[in-house]
Amino acid sequence: MSNRPNDLGPSSASRTAVLRRLERVLTDPGAAAGGRRSLLMLVLVIISGTAGYMLIEGWGFQDALYMTVISITTVGYKEVHPMSRTGEFFTMGVLTVGVATVLYTFSFVMARVVEGDLQHRWVIRRRERMLDELTEHFIICGFGRIGRIIADEFARQRIPFVIIERNPDRVHEALESGYLAVEADASSEQALSRIGVLRARGLIAAVGSDAENVYAVLSARLMRPDLFIIGRAETEDAKVKLTRAGANRVVSPYQIGGLQLAQTALRPAVVDFVQIVTSSENLELNIEQVTIGPDAAFVGRSLIDAALRQRFSVVVVGIKRTDGRMEFNPPPEMVMRAGDQLVVLGRADNLRDLAAVASAKGS
Repeated sequence: MSNRPNDLGPSSASRTAVLRRLERVLTDPGAAAGGRRSLLMLVLVIISGTAGYMLIEGWGFQDALYMTVISITTVGYKEVHPMSRTGEFFTMGVLTVGVATVLYTFSFVMARVVEGDLQHRWVIRRRERMLDELTEHFIICGFGRIGRIIADEFARQRIPFVIIERNPDRVHEALESGYLAVEADASSEQALSRIGVLRARGLIAAVGSDAENVYAVLSARLMRPDLFIIGRAETEDAKVKLTRAGANRVVSPYQIGGLQLAQTALRPAVVDFVQIVTSSENLELNIEQVTIGPDAAFVGRSLIDAALRQRFSVVVVGIKRTDGRMEFNPPPEMVMRAGDQLVVLGRADNLRDLAAVASAKGS
């Protein structure tokens, strides 16, 4: 499928994790302050030892510095020159203070690294548990500009999702945003299996490259013939390839953006209305699709007989049949069938109540 590295193994991920831990040790305010303090102590010991040997023994700078360094590092070389009694006592002081300072510096650095390693292991175990518990979630392939917008919208609507991204920096950004993300190739069957493609509700191929999106869609379709897949296309040629690879829907951000600009110029009021009813932040009015379950009480009943407006205070603006045909502004006498998708306007809480009844087993 692809000759790029595509597993979830420790190779690049482990190297990235180590670099991240070292970066945190160097940039954390508390760690930086402690590191500067220990380094300052070590420099002071070296300066004091060098100056002491120069004053007490009358040595030159190089000999005094050399003697100080071999003393605090416990190398064990012999003295560069014979020493006086005072020099010997001074050497014992340099050894004691110097070794203590070196040990303090070493233990401080190791403590920070080990602490970061333990925290990193805990985060990985927690992420693995979250991946194992994912079900009815969406898989977002790519965390670029489009992928980030999708993730933000899903998060606002409390829709479960996981991000799969090859770029370690983008994975780090996703994790920092509080999103579940893994560093892997979206075309890897092993990676897709690990993030629960067999339990997923859908997959969105939103990588910046059309070729990578085609590979991701093809891999997901081979693993899950019934999975709902949306592909992002930059060109018309890519739209055809994504459809052939198995995408249920293909979206071109540039085409949608251009149409949105044109509609805003020609029909601003209509665009405002659509934005209001499709916004997750609007509580007064939402538009939602509600699927009629096979055993729902609505099956075989007309819209007026089910009294949807009276019971749920909603308006049915369309019905999508199982054959893909869309019935706009359906008449009250239209009969609902199992598998139909109602396009409904109403308050968010009323829409949730309707969806619960439509999916429940009727009496």
